[in-house]
Amino acid sequence: MNVKGTALAVLPIFIESKFGKEGIAKWLESLNSKAAELYKDANSVKINQWYPLKDSYLEPTAAMCELFYDNDHKGAWEVGRFSADYALKGVYKAFVKMTSVGFFIKRASLLMTTYYQPSAMELKSSTFNQAVLHMTKFPEAHSLIESRIGGWIQRSLEIHGCKEVTVEITRSLTNGDPYTEMILKWK
Repeated sequence: MNVKGTALAVLPIFIESKFGKEGIAKWLESLNSKAAELYKDANSVKINQWYPLKDSYLEPTAAMCELFYDNDHKGAWEVGRFSADYALKGVYKAFVKMTSVGFFIKRASLLMTTYYQPSAMELKSSTFNQAVLHMTKFPEAHSLIESRIGGWIQRSLEIHGCKEVTVEITRSLTNGDPYTEMILKWK
């Protein structure tokens, strides 16, 4: 399974913004040689290139959570939120705010395939304050990845203008369920 460089590029930016240059150095030292080489400087990740998910995305996220979050998935969730802020700025932020919440969520679910290959996510239901998403295809599913995606969705809805946004993962491919279910609620 592969992940687009766009999803990778934000990780060192997040770590440096939260934990400083010392934090980024500590994180780089903890990575395997392949990942350390990929993240060695700000321009080494090519945003339009595809990278192996496990080596370039999952393991570096796990290392960050281990180093700075006592192995708590909260770190992955926070990276997802930061990634939404990073991606949805300028013209994209205006687009997000101009669309209906339902349209935005449907569009966001379709974006999965632009970041992860192969993958699929479907909007199963949507009302004025709740939606249900099913990630139906993700061969290398992992709870850290689901957390990053959940954090991204939560923050993107906040950017849209939704209040008190929650994203609850009620089923998980990681746990052997047939899909990962995310229940989104907002006011």
